[in-house]
Amino acid sequence: MMQLPARYDHVGSFLRPKYLLEAREQKAKGEISPQQLREVEDKAISEIVKFQESIGLKSVTDGEFRRTYFHLDFLEQLGGVKTDIPVTIRKPDGTEELAPPTIRVIDKVKHAKDIQKADFEYLKSQLSPGHTPKVTIPSPTMLHFRGGRAGISREAYPELEPTFYDDVAKAFGDELRSLYDAGCRYVQMDDTNLAYLCDEKMREAARQRGDDPNELPHRYAKFINKVVAQKPQGMLLAMHLCRGNFKSTFAAQGNYEPVAEALLKEMDIDAYFMEYDDDRSGDFRPLRYLPKGKTVVLGLVTTKFGQLESKDDLKRRIDEAAKYAPMEQLALSPQCGFSSTVHGNNIAVEDQRNKLRLVVETAQEVWGDR
Repeated sequence: MMQLPARYDHVGSFLRPKYLLEAREQKAKGEISPQQLREVEDKAISEIVKFQESIGLKSVTDGEFRRTYFHLDFLEQLGGVKTDIPVTIRKPDGTEELAPPTIRVIDKVKHAKDIQKADFEYLKSQLSPGHTPKVTIPSPTMLHFRGGRAGISREAYPELEPTFYDDVAKAFGDELRSLYDAGCRYVQMDDTNLAYLCDEKMREAARQRGDDPNELPHRYAKFINKVVAQKPQGMLLAMHLCRGNFKSTFAAQGNYEPVAEALLKEMDIDAYFMEYDDDRSGDFRPLRYLPKGKTVVLGLVTTKFGQLESKDDLKRRIDEAAKYAPMEQLALSPQCGFSSTVHGNNIAVEDQRNKLRLVVETAQEVWGDR
């Protein structure tokens, strides 16, 4: 199993600077070209790289500054996948909300082109020595969980086993190999689905789609392992479990117990970023399934609100987690990114710095400089 660059890390996304949001609007109106937008993105990424390095982070991302949604922008570039962009729905009480985006498999899934390679190469070019560039991509399970069987073409896939899972794993494997060839050694897959399967409402929704929520975590573990089997040797592959983060909201809650054994024991992932920023995540008992050689990154610092956690509380919670998993197999991070979508969380730019400095300093005091 591969080791993380440090005992402190972060999930990946950052609040977009105002000038980048304005450029995206100009591009949407046809006022600037895709190339002009990319040049603005380059500038913003160069700045966010320096920001991360100045805080002391060892792993550095591009802030997901080229994306609108953490998952759609990637998945829709796979052959055979179609995404329907969310629409705003006005509710009876006059408030507005975004309808969840839908992802449909309309043909055989394949790796039609390199998706993240050019973005990674630019990120890598901006890093100072001693830092590790990290690429974040959505989990392959999102092509199944959001729509279930009904969201996957029966013409392309009369049966899901094994062809659908094999094709998706091959597409992801091709992308991992493309990134590896460009010099990437650290990839994080963002997965909402396993965390959603801890929530009874989400479990019931899965039943309504014809899936067994008790069986799905084990099926997804096998699915992820098909991707891991294609991972180039020497690449660290992590998974972030997310319960929803859109504009500081959440979509699911519940203890990790229903998925813990499949997640930690059966899945061949190097590291897990697990949200533990409030009571919705339950206790640390599910960590007892963690085998030797793997790392759990405890997401104890929330990105949803600006109020700063206390170091003493963080250290106490790390000690609680260490009752169930060895201290040397634990690390610390925020529970999610600061801007899973272009819209961003309800948090100030300066709060990002304060939260990340807290993570770095606390981890160094607990584990030393490693």
